[in-house]
Amino acid sequence: MKQATDTVIQVEGLNNSFGTNVVHEHLDLTVYRGEILGVVGGSGTGKSVLLRAIVGLLQPKAGTVRLLGEDLLTLNDAKRSQLQRRMGVLFQQGALYSSLTIQENIELALIEQAGLARADAAELSLMKIALVGLPTKAAALYPSELSGGMVKRAALARAIALDPDVLFLDEPTAGLDPISAAAFDHLLLTLRDALHLSVFLVTHDLDTLYTCCDRVAVLSQKRVLVEDTLAVVAKTEDPWIQDYFHGPRGRAVAYQQDQILAKES
Repeated sequence: MKQATDTVIQVEGLNNSFGTNVVHEHLDLTVYRGEILGVVGGSGTGKSVLLRAIVGLLQPKAGTVRLLGEDLLTLNDAKRSQLQRRMGVLFQQGALYSSLTIQENIELALIEQAGLARADAAELSLMKIALVGLPTKAAALYPSELSGGMVKRAALARAIALDPDVLFLDEPTAGLDPISAAAFDHLLLTLRDALHLSVFLVTHDLDTLYTCCDRVAVLSQKRVLVEDTLAVVAKTEDPWIQDYFHGPRGRAVAYQQDQILAKES
């Protein structure tokens, strides 16, 4: 059984709404230290809304969010800022500053948040760029000059710039071709193990779920319908879950993974 010290994110009774539109109601979710938790759900279930509430970009209507043992919603601005430095976030589409080079995008966090001198920030940013598998020449390029896969890697380099404890990824493989998406999945596993990260991963990509995720949480009916290993989740008697995991695409990915496991054994 997991202990309290193993918990890096604990969400309890979370309510999120916009006007009369209730997105989440009495939502509970847990992320354990060192795991990659995949968060899935149909369109409109509020996957990205949940991520923003956990990282403090959205104020919930009710509930508690404990991150690394701290109650995020009750912290003052200074303490919340300190806590947020222990998180790294990769937003959809990368969200890089288009007017800055890749190196300058990463340096900005190191200078503004960590208070590093420009020379130190420059050296460290190049290390982060190399860590995510980008060539050195990419440092001087602008986001518009990169391929989709390179943009995602650059955004990941920025997300890990401050050596976070928890990494939040919002649809990191969306829009990538299968080869680039698979490479990103394996990069994520490598970084999780090397940097001892805990990862909250919003995705719709079945390949990513099977390749990367230790557990899966399914958003449905304004809450987390089930949160468990992929094998347990896939057996849940729910129409959306059955369509998602056992439809043509789900069966194909499951078969692929079975073949990979058979070759490795």
